[in-house]
Order: sequence, then structure tokens, then C-alpha cells
Amino acid sequence: MTKIVGTLGAKSRSVEVLSACLKAGMSVARFDFSLGDTKYHQETLENLKSAIKTTKKLCSVMLDTAGPELTVLNKSEKPISLEADATITLTPDEGQEASSEVFPINFDGLSKAVKKGDTIFIGQYLFTGSETTSVWLEVDQVKGDDVVCIVKNSATLTGSLFTLHAAQIHIDLPTLSDKDKKVISTWGVQNKIDFLSLSFTRHAKDVREAREFLCKLGDLSQTLIFAKIENEEGLTHFDDILQEADGIILSRGNLGIDLPPEKVFLFQKAAVYKCNMAGKPAVVTRVVDSMTDNLRPTRAEATDVANAVLDGTDAILLGAETLRGLYPIETISTVGRICAEAEKVFNQDLYFKRTVKFVGEPMSHLESIASSAVRAAIKVKASVIICFTSSGRAARLIAKYRPTMPVLSVVIPRLKTNQLKWSFTGAFEARQSLIVRGLFPMLADPRHPAESTNASNESVLKVALDHGKASGVVKSHDRVVICQKVGDASVVKIIELEG
Repeated sequence: MTKIVGTLGAKSRSVEVLSACLKAGMSVARFDFSLGDTKYHQETLENLKSAIKTTKKLCSVMLDTAGPELTVLNKSEKPISLEADATITLTPDEGQEASSEVFPINFDGLSKAVKKGDTIFIGQYLFTGSETTSVWLEVDQVKGDDVVCIVKNSATLTGSLFTLHAAQIHIDLPTLSDKDKKVISTWGVQNKIDFLSLSFTRHAKDVREAREFLCKLGDLSQTLIFAKIENEEGLTHFDDILQEADGIILSRGNLGIDLPPEKVFLFQKAAVYKCNMAGKPAVVTRVVDSMTDNLRPTRAEATDVANAVLDGTDAILLGAETLRGLYPIETISTVGRICAEAEKVFNQDLYFKRTVKFVGEPMSHLESIASSAVRAAIKVKASVIICFTSSGRAARLIAKYRPTMPVLSVVIPRLKTNQLKWSFTGAFEARQSLIVRGLFPMLADPRHPAESTNASNESVLKVALDHGKASGVVKSHDRVVICQKVGDASVVKIIELEG
């Protein structure tokens, strides 16, 4: 029921591997624009489309922005060894060669942002916390535009690009960079992206500005924005950001550097709880780092995945593990198995009561229908809840109450016109539920409207039930709860299937 987001890259972009990833349980593909250009990502996406066709498994697309990322460019690509207690200068002069004495960085405002004693972290790829491949620096002095630092641990950095993170320091760069805007308005528009992952979201206005930008791009006005919380600044404004965003990604790699390690778990639990109560998807990252190079996760990692599920997480996001890891398919299926075990012991009863109490009274019309559908399904031990919806909102509300059984969201396309041509909406709504825990979308035949006479709905219901039977969730004599609109009324009904 918990969804898996896979980051696609060198080790996971062939049709063959992508097909296996979809079968293993990946339902959202993340394209990270910190690495690779639009041409590279387009080739990967075309392969994904082929894999979707052959496996007949839906998958949605998430564009991950680079954001205000600070980097060190190592043009020679030679490994650079740093010794503890040595000094190194960070300079905005990008013409200089990277060496064990000097690191050229892509930001000229660092000297104005830091002071003596501040911590700077430099590592390759995402921060793995591995002490031999990443380095901690302490700011010793600021000289003009340069920052002189003391190296705190011996390490060897390899590759052409290292990422720099200044702990608990405000970096005065726009959240949506010009490069990001260009990528969104070309690649994003061309591929009608389902989700925009907004890196380094620090304020609610970051989300508002991104939404205004998307709304100018026609089709992308339907794209959902997931705010990626990566530092203390984002945490401080978390409640405001949650109100504006469509979902939250807890980027624990960077957070683990910005926060003391002992605080990370508490923030995760609080943030996931707030997302759950708001009915917005929460996505947790950096769960099985060791699977980048190993076939099995550590015991601590396996426990971490299970705890994220018990906390109420909607989806687990895999980064390096699928991007450049040696075992992308095994990682997805391992995480899936751990999630399934944790779901068996998820305290649904407590969760349901807590959510109802949080929503309070009087409930809105939709909220009361959604909670009633879940309560009925649990009481009669239904094997599935089927929800007919055109916007996807009703189905998401049902999923908010975390029923123990899957929710089949039958998205009924709507006809719309812009005077020039008629088109059907619905594909966006169907794909966007692929990140919500327990929601499984189906796109119905557009000839069956959502609010209609019973006759046409019966045939859509039959298709939905056949789909449920084929996928093994529904068997004969099972009970099924159906949530639909009939005229102006919303109806929850329970049916028992024949033998």
C-alpha cells in the first residue's frame, strides 16, 4: 500500500531494468535535474514509457529541481585527498583548479553568509554521512570573497562535482533557479509532469511562486507541487509550507546535516503526523543507503523503513539506491516487502479515531462521506473500497483515513473544451494518486460520466470489479464498499459479490 518513488539514472534507465522496477513496485519515477541534461532525461523517459506499455503498470513522473544547490567543480576529476587539521580556501573564482588547498564554488555570497566557527559540509552525490568520502569544515576566517576553513576529518573526494552544505545558514539564492525554470518550461511542459519536487523549500512563498510559474504553462497548472524540506529554515516554516504545498518530501540526507542527529526522528514523526492530518502525502527519503552497494539493507535501515510506515508515511523515495546503486530492482522489492510487513501491524483503529478527532465537528460533506466509507469497509471486512471520482479528491480523502484495504480510485474523465478542441481530463488525476498510500487508480471509459444514472455506472463498476479480480484483491463472496455520486447526493453502499 505504501508507494515507492524511484530516482532514475545510469543504473536504472534501460527498458529492461525499468520494466523490472515497475513490476517490483515502483509507481513514481523521479527525474533529478541536479544531474544530467534534458536530452539524457528524455531518453530515460521514453524508455519508461515503453516499460509502462509492456508491463501495463501505471507510473507517474516527478521532476526534481536543482534549486539553490551549492557545488564545488573539480574540472580535472582527479581524486582530492584532504587531511584533518589542514586548511582549505573556498573561493567563488570558478576559474581556479580544485585542489587540496582550494575549492572553487558556484556562489559568490558565501563569505557574507558565514562567520568563524560555522560548519560546512562537502560530499559527493547526496550526503551519505560516510566519513571517508565527505568532509566537515569549520570556518576559520573570511578573506574578502574567500572563506578559509579548517578540515575536521581526513577524506578523499572523487568525481567532477561535490555538493556543499552550510549548516543552519541562509543561502540567498532563489528556490526556483533560472536553470530550473528553463527545464520546467521545456522538458516539464513537453512531458506534462505530474509532480514538481521543489528542492530546498524554505518558505510558503517559494511554493506560491512555483505555482504561479506553473499556472502560466498551460497543462502544468494541474501539476502537484511537493515541497522538499531540507534544512532548518524549511522546518521553521513547516506549517505554512504544508498549507501551500500539495505534499511534502522530507529530505533526511540534508536535514541530518542541518540538525543534530538525535533530532531527526522527532521532526520526521511530527512532520508526517501533520501531513496525515492535512490529508497531504508525506514522502520520506534516505532509508536504505547501504543498498547502493549491497544486496541487503542493515537491520537499522529495515527498522527505519518499517517505522516510517508505522508513522503514516505515504511513500518512500529511493535516491542513490536506484540512481547509481548496483541493485535498483532488489532495493525496490526489499523496501516493498518491509512496507507490507509494517502495514500488517499498523494500528488503523487508533489512526482512524485520531484523524476523526482532529477533523472535528461539524465535518464537511465530503469528509463525512469519506470517513463513513472507511468505517463501513472496516466493519464489514470489505476487501476493497471503490470510489468513483472525477477530480480524485474524494478518493484522496478516503485514503486519508488509511483504510486497511486498497482503495480503487476510478477516475471518470471529464470533457472540456477551449473553443478550439475538445479534450478529456483525467489522466493527470489518475497518475497523481500513485503517490498516495493505499490508492490505486483506474481511468474509466470517458463515455461513463461520474454523476449519472445507475445504468452506466453499473458497467464501470463491473470493469472495476473485474480489474480487482484480475489483480487478486477481490474474490467471489467478498464484500465491497462503493462510494459514488448519484445526482446531487453522495452515496456509500456495500455490495456482496456472487460466487
